[in-house]
Amino acid sequence: MSRLLEGVRVLESAMLFNGDTLGTLLADLGADVIKVESPGMGDYLRGFLGQITPQHSPAHIQVNKNKRSITLDLRRDEGRALFYELLSTADVFVDGFAGDACTKLGIGYAQQQAAKPDIVYCQYSGYGSEGPLASMPTHGQMTNALAGAVPVEMGPDGLVRQVQTPDYLGGTTSGGEGTAAGAVHAAFHVAAALFQRERTGEGCFLDAAASDAVIAQAWIAVTYNLNRDRVTDHATMPRTEQGDSGSAFYQFYEARDGRFLLFCATEPKFWRGFCLAVDRADLIDRLDASGPFDFGFGLLGLRRELQKIFHTRDADEWVALALTHHVPLTRANRLRDLLDDPHVRARGILVEDEHPLAGPFTYVGEAVRVQGQPWELRRPAPTLGQHTDELLAEIGHGPQDVAALRAAKIV
Repeated sequence: MSRLLEGVRVLESAMLFNGDTLGTLLADLGADVIKVESPGMGDYLRGFLGQITPQHSPAHIQVNKNKRSITLDLRRDEGRALFYELLSTADVFVDGFAGDACTKLGIGYAQQQAAKPDIVYCQYSGYGSEGPLASMPTHGQMTNALAGAVPVEMGPDGLVRQVQTPDYLGGTTSGGEGTAAGAVHAAFHVAAALFQRERTGEGCFLDAAASDAVIAQAWIAVTYNLNRDRVTDHATMPRTEQGDSGSAFYQFYEARDGRFLLFCATEPKFWRGFCLAVDRADLIDRLDASGPFDFGFGLLGLRRELQKIFHTRDADEWVALALTHHVPLTRANRLRDLLDDPHVRARGILVEDEHPLAGPFTYVGEAVRVQGQPWELRRPAPTLGQHTDELLAEIGHGPQDVAALRAAKIV
């Protein structure tokens, strides 16, 4: 956990992946994220998608880490009053619901703005707060499906099945999983809104849609697919049509130990350096050096020759050679290889830690490193209402007051 947002307080009203993921990204940046939950049920992600121990799903442990939880019955005046006391101490509100759910509870943007004009309010849902589908609840691949990132066809058995995309450069399938993609864009805009507020004193309303984020993340494929007929010179564009023989110089190869490598020596300087490093100067002229780079399409014989060469060393030896000779090449890891990959380990994106109730757990950390602020787990994902007493005490409610609120089932 870095400290870039230290001193920023976020109230999060969300369940499942969208708002939860946005909240944990802000918490990873040092914000004090308070998860406002309903008594009794709360965020049912705790009991959904597998259990390590009861009410501790892997998704909950990851996506609600570094947060505190308070339970408030927002359908009752007393619960809303406590919410607005908390809001007076907050900088950001995360609304993880579709449509006007928060407005119906009395805590929508207009209502919050009246009480706290400088609030940064971010509604992050599958399809956003405007448009024909704004009130649609979304699950899983729905956001990717709307963005064209889940290509399907009718199978010979009469059932629909997912297929490889026919779109150039992978189409919007390159945009990533919708809820995670949208959370990154939402967090970026929250940080920018806080900067604007620092300069102007003004809050704002942010409308984030996971479906939009998938398209934005896949901007390269989207741009080239939607403008492809306008391109007059295709010579420097990669060919990805099905059935194409593929590139020789930008290609996957198998190493001697059975691990795979992605070799990307498309520029003359890289190809020449590789050929000299493996004592195959006779291959240098196989790359067309008349332009800035060559994909080497159709050179099946060269691909076979390169595969023979790559079978002479183990993957780690190839990586060492590539570093020495400045050749673009990497291990093509499988997911299970990540914990053992020395570069992934050095980056610290995967962190082994201990959850007090669920035990050992592998966390996904921050994707950006901040100098002098290594990622660390500040708080494990909270149990429902775990910090209710603590948070109420922070806004001036003593033990007797809290006991009365609990007896009345307000908290």
